[in-house]
Amino acid sequence: MKSSPLRVLLLWLLAMLVGGLIAWNSRFSADMSFFLPAEPSAEQQVLIEQIKEGAVSRLLMLAIGGGDAEKRAAASRDLRQRLATQDAFVSIQNGETSHLDQDRDLLLAHRYLLSPAVTPERFTVAGLHAAIGDSIDLLASPAGMLFKPFLTRDPTGELATMLAGLGSASQPASRDGVWASRDGERAMLLVQTRAHGADTDGQEAAIRSIRSAFAETRQALGADGLSLQLSGPGHFAVAARAQIKQEVLLLTSISSLAIIAVLFFIYRSPRLIGLGMLPVLSGALAGIVAVSLTYDTVFGITVGFGAALIGEAVDYSTYYFMQSGRLGLNGWRQRFWPTIRLGVATSLCGFGALLFSGFPGLAQLGLYSLAGVLTAALVTRFVLPHLAGPVAVTNTPQPLLKFMESGLDGLSRLRLPVLLLAVVAAGWLINQRDQLWHPDLSALSTVSEADAQIDGELRADLGAPDSRYLVVVNGADQEAALQAAERTGRHLDRLVDAGVIGGYDSPARFLPSRASQDQRRAALPESAVLRQRLTVALADLPLSAQRLDAFVADVEAARKAPPLSRENLAGSSLALAVDSLMLQRADGWSVLLPLHPRIDGDELSIPADQVRAALAGSDGLFIDMKAEFDALYSDYLSEAIRLSLAGVGAVILLLAVSLRSPQRLTGVLLPLLIAVVFVVAGLHLLGQRLHLLHLVGLLLIVAVGSNYALFFDRSARQGKPDPETLSSMGVANLTTAIGFGTLSLSSVPVLKAIGLTVGPGAILALLLAAMFVPRGTNR
Repeated sequence: MKSSPLRVLLLWLLAMLVGGLIAWNSRFSADMSFFLPAEPSAEQQVLIEQIKEGAVSRLLMLAIGGGDAEKRAAASRDLRQRLATQDAFVSIQNGETSHLDQDRDLLLAHRYLLSPAVTPERFTVAGLHAAIGDSIDLLASPAGMLFKPFLTRDPTGELATMLAGLGSASQPASRDGVWASRDGERAMLLVQTRAHGADTDGQEAAIRSIRSAFAETRQALGADGLSLQLSGPGHFAVAARAQIKQEVLLLTSISSLAIIAVLFFIYRSPRLIGLGMLPVLSGALAGIVAVSLTYDTVFGITVGFGAALIGEAVDYSTYYFMQSGRLGLNGWRQRFWPTIRLGVATSLCGFGALLFSGFPGLAQLGLYSLAGVLTAALVTRFVLPHLAGPVAVTNTPQPLLKFMESGLDGLSRLRLPVLLLAVVAAGWLINQRDQLWHPDLSALSTVSEADAQIDGELRADLGAPDSRYLVVVNGADQEAALQAAERTGRHLDRLVDAGVIGGYDSPARFLPSRASQDQRRAALPESAVLRQRLTVALADLPLSAQRLDAFVADVEAARKAPPLSRENLAGSSLALAVDSLMLQRADGWSVLLPLHPRIDGDELSIPADQVRAALAGSDGLFIDMKAEFDALYSDYLSEAIRLSLAGVGAVILLLAVSLRSPQRLTGVLLPLLIAVVFVVAGLHLLGQRLHLLHLVGLLLIVAVGSNYALFFDRSARQGKPDPETLSSMGVANLTTAIGFGTLSLSSVPVLKAIGLTVGPGAILALLLAAMFVPRGTNR
């Protein structure tokens, strides 16, 4: 029993409705997790955690410009107060000292458990004499006024010792009581969001709240002249997603309108144009649904790639409408469908290899392509004929048809020159092979030079960390991890003393291990013993023991105090520092120790070999995040190349089995190979260094071009291409070039790469197929 058109339409609509609901509820992301491996190494695991959950990924840098310094400072304080009431933010810092009082009081209250200087030797007579003498000398320094109020309570200078250990990181300038840029023209704030860096929705909501709060601040202060700048990883992720979404929508609209105009010129039927878009819509939706159901996230790059599917998917309906008019449905299925089916199979083989990638992003592209192309072809084969009914003959204008036929004869005479040119181009590319590929991920960044410059300026003004250099230690539990961090810290202290690094951060400074706390507590003498030693130690110092009763009381209280825990730090920036540097995993805890480079002029690098040598035999694993990113991208690219070659090998095998003729196989493959060589050479001549999405574009050239070559191969056995074949390939090629070529207008590197590669590549594939596939023989 044949399916009625109504039943077919209802089934298609039902499938589209279900697919639309799945796509609507899918999670889309534009962060760097597209490039992260599914089974990372230890170094790569740290990289993933920092991108998704690291403290740096949650930092937003704010700069208030315009107005005068007083107005900017008032806006900074008002904005901080507004943001502090919102649950979306963990910390808002702007240099105001009010919130620092809590941190100082915590350090002071727990100084004997926190200070690394607390040892038995420090509380001997000689140790007390030296420590108190140093504190008295400190009063004569510029910092003396800061510590003078605490001299009688903290004569051994534990507070000064702890603060000195934190002085490795640069501090922002201050003006009118708040942080300011180095030139004093902007008020600066540093915000940490509660949402993780990989939570683009959460980051977008946080940024929206910041902008809304700033608008309220301006209104409250009557300061319309003030402006707000934001930067940070979350800002870039949100901006990238918005940019990809905007450009995909715009470029898809442009290419769709252009393709519709071409099809209207050919079909002269709005009905056929509308029906011709069914495979396109079905394929694009099927791709998103397949990715969404298989993966937790649909990457923005995948969606952008899907916008280009219109260029290939529309080919199938074009072939059907232009080839079935004279033959009817059954005749088209017998004569043309086997060739189209083989072309679809070659596309599936080429992109199917990407499914085996260890990188989810690359596997997503492969899955999207498989689902999209297969669905578009199946809709054309089984759904479109029922909905379209009998198709009227599409007559190609005779002048155009004669031009195309004469062009075939002209192209055949160019075989030898083009082949020689291809050999020269291939040789040149082999000679230039070390310069062909872009070495790092910066080629795929959506961050403009202007935004990158702003980010660098704000980061320098704030002294914000970028956590490029990390030492990571692990432990079965929190205590073991903190002890490992302390052991590794002793190795790093030697590097600081030697001037190899400028310093490092450690959560153990604010939350020492229980073992270290017990050792420091044991170093504290009883009150009576301490008083006797103080009397002797202060004999020749301008400070009497009678004035140090608060000191003695604090030491006695520390001897009896319970161990310091994370709960004791709650509500302070010390808790934020601890939480941001400690990660709880399913199998234990990890502690991050960010390293600060020693600043010598413009040199901000750290000698990795020296750090690794110093850490040899310790618990620490040194990681250069940039180097890991570059190595990761190199691995990604190498794997993509291997998988692409495997896909091409599968295509060759499929064609060899199907064509069963070395001559026919050569005639089909040679145009595709030359098209790839010419496109790569052209991009290299234009100064374009290839990256991952160029490679995907080359696969697309093979996928699209195989259809043309196979049609010419089929026509060759009949003597010459018939009008239906010629005209359908010409229109399909034009729509493909429009669909993909429009992406070359994008400012998003990954989309632009596909456009620059596939747009001209599709045209070359058609011309070269017409040139090299033998014609005029009955084989």
